[in-house]
Amino acid sequence: MPTIDLTGKVAVVTGSGRGLGLAYAHALAAHGARVVVNDVDEAVAEQAVKSITEAGGTAVAEVVAVGTAEAADRLVARAVTEFGRLDVLVTNAGILRDKVLWKMTDDDFDAVVATHLRGTFTCARAAAVRMREQGEGGSLILVGSPAGQRGNFGQTNYAAAKAGIAAMARTWSMELGRAGITVNAIVPVAATAMTETIPVFAPYVEALRDGTPLPDFLRKGEGFGTPEDCAALVPFLASAAARQVTGQCIGIGGDKVALWSHPQEIRAAYADGGWTPETLAAAWHTSVGAEPQTVGIPAPKLPEA
Repeated sequence: MPTIDLTGKVAVVTGSGRGLGLAYAHALAAHGARVVVNDVDEAVAEQAVKSITEAGGTAVAEVVAVGTAEAADRLVARAVTEFGRLDVLVTNAGILRDKVLWKMTDDDFDAVVATHLRGTFTCARAAAVRMREQGEGGSLILVGSPAGQRGNFGQTNYAAAKAGIAAMARTWSMELGRAGITVNAIVPVAATAMTETIPVFAPYVEALRDGTPLPDFLRKGEGFGTPEDCAALVPFLASAAARQVTGQCIGIGGDKVALWSHPQEIRAAYADGGWTPETLAAAWHTSVGAEPQTVGIPAPKLPEA
């Protein structure tokens, strides 16, 4: 079994003051990386740094709202100033502004896209510039979501941003391959403040907070666990053991890890000379439309009482 050793590596983890981001930062530090923690709340960021250093790791905080090029440059500069280099970027920062389409405002849409999609873009761009200058490769680990793979009711802004992040991972894996920089999107599913808003998960998240372990039907059947369960994927992708892993969307949660497929044609039909609306209508249900694709995140299958 290979040893995952990130000694000498430097990582930036956006949105790492709490939840999944904090778990990622802890996991990287536990495997030897020095970490720049990021949050918009200074007290939260400093507490995160304290928890990492008390566990034997090395970390500093950079308090800034992710989204702008200036914020991205600050994060990269902090890594270089404090630790001399940058090897790993984890783009975890995010917010929610959930509403159905007809109630979602421009501000609701723009705020989520600015943090998730633009924030991932600006931070990845700044990190890629630095990594290419260093000439020693690196790892961009972008945080996606099942909503970006499947869509989710009430999450136009979030689902669109996360779908864009998956597309950027594929694109950047091609653009940065020659520089030895791997780019992957992870798709975590965990008990967090975000998933606690989903009614079917809420009682289990609350029970977990009180010390009751999640049941197997969630950990195995749904791949739903703690933030720490998801964190293992990050040091792996940042390590030498994953040098050949790039351009992938990888799900993790509970006891489950999975590789998401990329969009591709699944069925085709042909008509000499091209199609008309009438010939499409005649052929649809017995050709390309015979097995329409499903949408949305499937509801958990609760055990029978």
